[in-house]
Amino acid sequence: MRELFTRFLDLFRRGKLDGELKDEISFHKQMLERDAIASGANPDDAAYAAHRQLGNITGVRERARDAWSFAWVETLMQDLRYAFRGLRRAPGFTAAAVITLGLGIGANAAMFGVIDRLMFRPVDYLKDPASVRRVYFQTNFPRHSTNTVFPYTRYLDFQKMTSSFSEFAGFSLNLAVVGVGDEAREEPTAAVTASFFNFFDAQPVAGRFFSAAEDQPPTGALVAVLSYAYWQSHYGGRDVLGQTIKIRDYDCTIIGIAPPNFTGVAEGPPPSIYFPITTYGANAGPWAATTYYTNYNWDWTQAMVRVKPGVSLTTANADLTNAFIRSRVLARAIHPNFTQVEKGDPHGIAGPLKTANGPDAGLEARTLLWVTGVAVIVLLIACANVANLFLARALRRRREVALRLALGVSKRRLLAQSLTESLLLSFIGCAVGIAIAQWGGTALAKYFIPDSTQFSVVTDWRTLAVAVGAAILAGVLAAFGPVVFAQQEDLAKSLKSGVREGTFVRSRLRSGLLVVQGALSVVLLVGAGLFIKSLGHVQNMHLGFDASKVLQVTYNRRGVTFGDSVEQGEIRRLIAAAQRLPEVEYAAWVSSSVIEGSTTQNLSIRGIDSVSRLGRFDSQTATPDYFAAMQTRILRGRGITSADGPNAPKVLVVSEGMAKRIWPTEDAIGQCITIALPPPVAVGSVPPCAVIVGIAEDAVHNPVADEPYRYYMPLDQYPQFGAGRLLLRMRGDPARATESVRSTLQKEIASLSFLTARPLSDLVDRQRRSWQIGAMMFVAFGLLALIVASVGLYGVIAYNVGQRMHELGVRVALGAQPGNILGLIVGQGMNFALAGVVLGVILALVASRWLQPLLYQQSAKDPIVYVGVAVVLLFVAIAASTAPALRAAKADPNAALRSD
Repeated sequence: MRELFTRFLDLFRRGKLDGELKDEISFHKQMLERDAIASGANPDDAAYAAHRQLGNITGVRERARDAWSFAWVETLMQDLRYAFRGLRRAPGFTAAAVITLGLGIGANAAMFGVIDRLMFRPVDYLKDPASVRRVYFQTNFPRHSTNTVFPYTRYLDFQKMTSSFSEFAGFSLNLAVVGVGDEAREEPTAAVTASFFNFFDAQPVAGRFFSAAEDQPPTGALVAVLSYAYWQSHYGGRDVLGQTIKIRDYDCTIIGIAPPNFTGVAEGPPPSIYFPITTYGANAGPWAATTYYTNYNWDWTQAMVRVKPGVSLTTANADLTNAFIRSRVLARAIHPNFTQVEKGDPHGIAGPLKTANGPDAGLEARTLLWVTGVAVIVLLIACANVANLFLARALRRRREVALRLALGVSKRRLLAQSLTESLLLSFIGCAVGIAIAQWGGTALAKYFIPDSTQFSVVTDWRTLAVAVGAAILAGVLAAFGPVVFAQQEDLAKSLKSGVREGTFVRSRLRSGLLVVQGALSVVLLVGAGLFIKSLGHVQNMHLGFDASKVLQVTYNRRGVTFGDSVEQGEIRRLIAAAQRLPEVEYAAWVSSSVIEGSTTQNLSIRGIDSVSRLGRFDSQTATPDYFAAMQTRILRGRGITSADGPNAPKVLVVSEGMAKRIWPTEDAIGQCITIALPPPVAVGSVPPCAVIVGIAEDAVHNPVADEPYRYYMPLDQYPQFGAGRLLLRMRGDPARATESVRSTLQKEIASLSFLTARPLSDLVDRQRRSWQIGAMMFVAFGLLALIVASVGLYGVIAYNVGQRMHELGVRVALGAQPGNILGLIVGQGMNFALAGVVLGVILALVASRWLQPLLYQQSAKDPIVYVGVAVVLLFVAIAASTAPALRAAKADPNAALRSD
């Protein structure tokens, strides 16, 4: 290394060494002349003798220079200087190539920066990431499903029943109200096991993490660890150890501060506070305090494991599957009505820690992967365009190349110069692309990454490596065309060619690159059209409710006990206060979020041995104005009314889909359903049967996987399910009234409970994100590809026109009309476009089988979309060909014929 470094230093001291070498040779020559003169020769003969004795002085200097430098570095420096001169002489060519490559490289770097953070990048501080896996469970009964959430009791079973893992950690990520009074805010929190921190090589900035002794059922310790960001933003970084912070309905002592950028395994907003998972379970409600670690009726825990060294994933998965089945057997001993998932080929999976990269990744993750592929296609289009520019340049310089070959320059040397010029151009485009990626990636990160403040391409070596790799790939691909052309060039023919002979050279390679650009543009535009139509279907689908005017207010209980008189009084005051507001048309309490969550209970129906086998039936507890607030129609019978009080006969309203599923040949009204009530339930008591009094229209809350199987229970008759959300149908825009309504209702609360509010339409839009992403990104990249392809087509046609001016002049002199010239040139562009359309349609049809699952009620082979895209590309081809065609039609034939 020392010798290598010394030789590089010598290389940069070349000027000084050249001078020293010149002086050394001059000294030797003088000594030889002196010796000859001393022997009696005259000065002229002495100089001649010295020159003969030294030999070729230039050769001596070159051999000496080779001794202190690397020949390949010298050659590279010469090629770089040659490339710089060539690019400087052609500013238009350079600008077009740099901008084209910059767009392609920037798009890929931006998309990689986003998708890498969502799917592939190891979690910060994680020790030995390759051995850490998230626990997934899949079953095909009653339908195929993949779950990462399960009861805490099952997490305890995994620890006892498996042997393939060296470490376990459980966690539950939730939003919780933190603080008191005006400073109370809803914050992301993480309830974790004490073993959670052992997975990370992270040390607290201050204090400590909680211990296993503080994370034991049944109660857990009231301790908390703050995130570094929350500590800085809310406490200014001052000493807070030992102080108390209110989380939900309990006061926790702050015992530690997590290190900067520590986010655990959160895939949403990074947690602000970490506290024991047993503390969360013990304080979730009176029904959970004594059962969360013994019963199996509450799915709320996730788990990650560390696979033991030498244990294969196949063995680990088999171990998890066995534990899952055994745990389900234990669960049915406590809950006999639980579904026998063993019939559905259940299996456990120790899968990727990031769910976006896990089994059955969500629609949004799959769409993002497609969009990343789209970005690669844009880069290929850019490479094809730049290759065409290089090829046109090579055709224009073919006599120069032939002359250099005739003078003895090797083809390898010329090809090396071409590749150097292409790579230099690509790296300049890479610099432009990084700037584009920083701007575009920041915009994308705000849409996809919760903590987008840390997104930076310039400081991210992984994204920079991808950008540089894309630049090298683009440079090699862009130089491919000229390299092939140079290998096939006829030296004698090129030397004999003049301006009039061989000025226009047809190149199949250039034509092929142009067709490829058009074909790839067709693929992207077809994808854009399909996603736009799919998004239109989603937005226009009948959900069974109207969320556009609904404001959802969440009631976060604090300082009250579930079901006590204080809580019941607050619930009554809140709905009465809401009904008095002039901007509120209807108000109704429900047990769970209409969009974000669902609840299911065990149902028993006479004559049906297993209701769960027929599907999942979600429940909703509601007050009388629910159907009016949501604008859900009652098709037959009646809805919930004020007469359905606690002492009245139990009643239900079911959706039309549920009625048809359970009673396909009978009338559902008048049928009776027994609902298993949550604990505490009196020993020996039998829940009463609820009579169906109404059929509501189907309400599809999740257009991806939701089935319209739903039933509604009067809140007064089923108070044990609680009232967690207040739905308000507004007369105006809910977004504008959100804070004023929230603050007004907050004044009605006597306890420390806290209200949060947001328009229900925001939650509905979240369900449409995957189609919005697909439509937005496909349209953006499709238009970018179309622009690049049209510029490439224009460049090729314009170049061809310039090369054919002599031929076109002869045609005009022989009687050709301007319309004939116009049709000839435009027809050439149309031929390229037609070929690109045909190839692009074939490629799009081949890709449709993989694109179809990402679409909603939209065929991936929609002929309307394909025809529309073909028309658009042909129109663009006409527009790109018309300008050079008009220039050719208006050219003076005399000037063209006289040119030499």
